[in-house]
Amino acid sequence: MSDAPQAAGQQVRTYTLLGPDRRPHRGATPGSFGGNTRRRVYGRLDCPAALRAIGRGGYVDNRVFFADEATAVQAGYRPCAVCLPAEYATWKARVE
Repeated sequence: MSDAPQAAGQQVRTYTLLGPDRRPHRGATPGSFGGNTRRRVYGRLDCPAALRAIGRGGYVDNRVFFADEATAVQAGYRPCAVCLPAEYATWKARVE
């Protein structure tokens, strides 16, 4: 996240999101989902498992954000089993 200059000296907040091409893109809208580049997992921003990992000091260096769930899937990430159990079960059934 960064602040970009706007007219009349105001700052507009911009966010860096990962696109379906796995490249970062800047935009004015924050991400709805977070992901981990090492594990290729995405989930809700309030995911208990991700928050525990962040609390232990891990995960943050590999954290990315997605505008929506479809973008995360297109980028090759799988759903988190903790915060998205139904989506995870559907994904798991397809890969087995």
